[in-house]
Amino acid sequence: MAVTQQLARIPEGFLAACRQSAGASPGGDPRWDPPACDVLDLDWAPALLERVGEVAGLEEGRLDALRRATDGDTALDLGFLDTPPHGIAPFGGAPTGLGVSQVACVSALLDQIDMPVLLAALPADEEDAASLIGQVGGITGGLRPYLLEHFNALRGFYAEAAERRLLVVLWWD
Repeated sequence: MAVTQQLARIPEGFLAACRQSAGASPGGDPRWDPPACDVLDLDWAPALLERVGEVAGLEEGRLDALRRATDGDTALDLGFLDTPPHGIAPFGGAPTGLGVSQVACVSALLDQIDMPVLLAALPADEEDAASLIGQVGGITGGLRPYLLEHFNALRGFYAEAAERRLLVVLWWD
């Protein structure tokens, strides 16, 4: 099984209920099970998207928003989600997250990124483009469609999270 980045958009109350469940459970089970419609699997795209932004000269504020969209922040207390045997990130670092105001800010900045323009700045040759951004091996369907699809999913995910005033929790699984 491949380790991929996962994101969940959740209400603050859901996170509080998970924290309470972890504290009350003898095994620390947070009963973490966000609805499938509020979970996004970004596969291995985060580092590649960031690298495209760097190579194409994406303005620093927008590049930082792209990084925060896929790296999260440590401001939210998520330690209870990283406690064995119920940790949600058994194959990666500790879960991170973004609060409601951070989600709104990231969403607004992601909306200002023109990914087709950034992708057009890569070398025309697929192998050269992949090498430049650190992609090893081919991607079924092509590098540019893969990155555009994952960026659009990320931007849409954050737009809905911002509209619904939700937190975003990120982890690798």
